[in-house]
Amino acid sequence: MYLPALARDLYKSQKVVEKIEQQLRKAPDMELQSQLKDALRQAKAELAQLQKLMEGSKERSKASLNKPKYRF
Repeated sequence: MYLPALARDLYKSQKVVEKIEQQLRKAPDMELQSQLKDALRQAKAELAQLQKLMEGSKERSKASLNKPKYRF
């Protein structure tokens, strides 16, 4: 995946998690809190997946920098 696009998706996902956490703190009743907790769990799972992808992309790009370049 293209690294800048991945970084943009990661940033958006972080903002979604922060927004849901703020809504959860302000939620008045238990039913809404339950729904928000489920949404937060899903958003955090997506964030974790994107973070793993980002780390993998960084590692691959670092590895490609360290590869010896063969000249023919």
